[in-house]
Amino acid sequence: MKSTVVLGLLGSVLDAGAGAGRWDRWRPSVGLCQQESLLIHRFELLHPPAHATLARAVASDLSTVSPETEVRLHPIDLRDPWDFEEVYGALHEFARAYAFDPEREDYLIHITTARTSSRSAYSCSPSRTTFPGSSWQTSPPRKREPGIAGHYSVIDLDLSRYDRIASRFRLEEREGISFLKGGIDTANPTLQPPDRAQSSRSPSPPRKPSS
Repeated sequence: MKSTVVLGLLGSVLDAGAGAGRWDRWRPSVGLCQQESLLIHRFELLHPPAHATLARAVASDLSTVSPETEVRLHPIDLRDPWDFEEVYGALHEFARAYAFDPEREDYLIHITTARTSSRSAYSCSPSRTTFPGSSWQTSPPRKREPGIAGHYSVIDLDLSRYDRIASRFRLEEREGISFLKGGIDTANPTLQPPDRAQSSRSPSPPRKPSS
């Protein structure tokens, strides 16, 4: 049986909490380990260095609710969690250095409905290469529902949809260039659509042999 490994990004607001009252509110990282139907063997918790104290507190709470879960903390270079480019770059660098072992471990990429930038970055990453696992989304418990573990669900990333979007953008780019040219063909490759620029170039004439 494979081990279940969670890779999650610390929520500086949602995961925060101090005192006994923290157990009365939903915290996504802790709530995931409170799921009775899910056994997590290891939790890789990514966090900005500025939130190291919170990360240690959450790691301690994870060990409390799920003693069988090993928690590992990973500081990542992330200053602005709302900056898509920065989040994507930090996650990509972490994934490149991480020793994935899909033969022995199943990986769950943990995101929440409130982590907009991290969700977008995870979604745009090639899930089977950069992150060889499935994306799991957690959400808080519904009103008047007992317990604070909340809910989780698997997100199906159909990457073919991104291919269709990219194809549409390429088509619009070709149409825009054609409009700027007024429909006039030109031999200048910089004024041609990318797919025609290569084909329109004439082969270079053979060089005259030196005497």
